[in-house]
Amino acid sequence: MTVATEDMRVKLSTLWIVVIFALLAADVLSLYIPGAREEMAEFAGDTPIPLLMLAGAILMAIPIVMIFLSRVLERRVNRWANIIAAVITILYVTAGGSTYPHYIFLAAIEVMSMLLIIWYAWRWSQPENALP
Repeated sequence: MTVATEDMRVKLSTLWIVVIFALLAADVLSLYIPGAREEMAEFAGDTPIPLLMLAGAILMAIPIVMIFLSRVLERRVNRWANIIAAVITILYVTAGGSTYPHYIFLAAIEVMSMLLIIWYAWRWSQPENALP
């Protein structure tokens, strides 16, 4: 593995760490807003809260798993895994629709980090001395 490849893996993995910390910070800070629990129940509608929490856990697992996968997957698979995971997570973050200032601020950090992930993964070229 070349130094450039290792550097790219570290960049991608580190950006996923930024994403998960921002996601967690937004959720934790939202717990301190009066009425947030009731608002979540209203948002859920007829969907049971545990099922909604499971869906959230599955979506939050994407950045968690990508921290590791960004470091171990082969370059070609790694690129596409990062691009697809970032697109799915951007959709999840922006579909949240919260208008709380802290959420918008942290969501902006998350989206910018994932746009960087997409940019780096897209431009990650094959090393010159590597076999096709």
